[in-house]
Amino acid sequence: MGDENTVLTEPMARHMLRRTGFGPTQKELDRSGIVGLTRGQAADELLGFKIKKFRPGGRDFDKLHNKWLKFMLKTRFPLQQKLVLFLHDHFSTAFSTVRDVKLMGFQIKLLHSMAKGNFKDLVKAINKNAAMMDFLDTIRNRKDVPNENYARELMELFTLGVRDFAGIDNYAQEDIVQIARAFTGWNFEDNGDPEFRDFQHDFMIDYPERGPKVLFDGTHGFPPGGVSFTTSGEGAAEIDVVIDILFQHTDSEGKNTVARRTASRLLEYFAHPDVAMSAADDVVTVSGFDTNWDIAALCRAIFVHDAFFKTAIPPDDPEAKKSVKWPIDYVVSTMRLLKMKPKGREAYINGGSFTPLLDQLQNMGQVIMDPPSVFGWNWETAWLSSSTLLSRYNFARDIVAAREGGKRLRPEKLMDLNITNPGTIVDTVTDLLGVTDQLSSAERDVLIDYLTDNGSNPTIDLLDEDVRNTKLHGLFALVMQSPAYQVH
Repeated sequence: MGDENTVLTEPMARHMLRRTGFGPTQKELDRSGIVGLTRGQAADELLGFKIKKFRPGGRDFDKLHNKWLKFMLKTRFPLQQKLVLFLHDHFSTAFSTVRDVKLMGFQIKLLHSMAKGNFKDLVKAINKNAAMMDFLDTIRNRKDVPNENYARELMELFTLGVRDFAGIDNYAQEDIVQIARAFTGWNFEDNGDPEFRDFQHDFMIDYPERGPKVLFDGTHGFPPGGVSFTTSGEGAAEIDVVIDILFQHTDSEGKNTVARRTASRLLEYFAHPDVAMSAADDVVTVSGFDTNWDIAALCRAIFVHDAFFKTAIPPDDPEAKKSVKWPIDYVVSTMRLLKMKPKGREAYINGGSFTPLLDQLQNMGQVIMDPPSVFGWNWETAWLSSSTLLSRYNFARDIVAAREGGKRLRPEKLMDLNITNPGTIVDTVTDLLGVTDQLSSAERDVLIDYLTDNGSNPTIDLLDEDVRNTKLHGLFALVMQSPAYQVH
């Protein structure tokens, strides 16, 4: 298909912005200036954003949630938000367990500040993040009875995975036990800063029966007897050394385990769920991610790879791949494309059921900052069920029912209402919602039949308010409810 020197057409540019952001609107596409650039140049433009620091806050969870949601709706750097959402899922932490607005806000701030930085440094920072220490029991990990919860998830979810891509175990129970020892004694102060309490730490002199502090005894590229995580001394330094060791881990094919797994997950997130392992190896090699751990470099390699562009192929092509939009993507993209904003402190759609966006998203299966478990959310078809699809359709209904007062749908701000040709009207609306090239001719014909009452009205008068409120608003709803609009 191409490489980093392939020049982007407008559909390819629109695809790149859709997958790395929310939308895009025509204004965002024009402002990006990436049409006519090469894939590599466009990726550099997108990744050149200046880190925007952001910490959601508020007295309760609803305000915390809505503050981040509104930030996503107005951001000028949507790629940063897409990266933060990925990392939020990867380092899954739930408010329903932590129960502290301030601590959750600090974690989201951390993810914003390091979204395109060094992945190893980010894991080290997550080790000491107060919300994570509470969520996965680090603060309850004491020397007399070490708690293994964080040690297990650090390897299983954040770095290695339980097994490599050949099905070989990446670690043993003894490695969990040893890492738990390293994390004894950690807590946090009232302001969320990490605090190491040496009187609660497992020192070898106090527990000689537990043996030396070593990992991976003669396995995964490490020598017989394992590798010590006390090379910088016992105490607070141990948890950083543990991360350094994990990032040297190799799988049964001799490849860096953390690099392969992280690349594979980012490919699934930005591209599609059926990416070959060879693509993950390609982007690791090109980016040098297995040595520099640069998230931005890894993303650049993904954004120029053919696997990324396979989701741009029309669905009737046998090579086409699709990925289901996350609920948060579905909601934020729709509102940005239609230039709508939530209303009031409860952030509700000003029409239909007047349901707050928090409740809309919960009904669709995703509440940011409160994932269902440490595993985060299940992606792809797990987003779609009879109830969650109905919730998406209800959201579309509420959007087009917002017809009065402020924060309403205003087609006159989006398109020329002097258009009378039904086919042109359909193409205009599908262009606005970014799915024109993803609809089959048969699907387009169905939309035209809807507008024309099966051909009985060869022209449509959008200047007529009744026609506009029924047919045009209904067309927007049908496109938002279409199968093509649920994927990207």
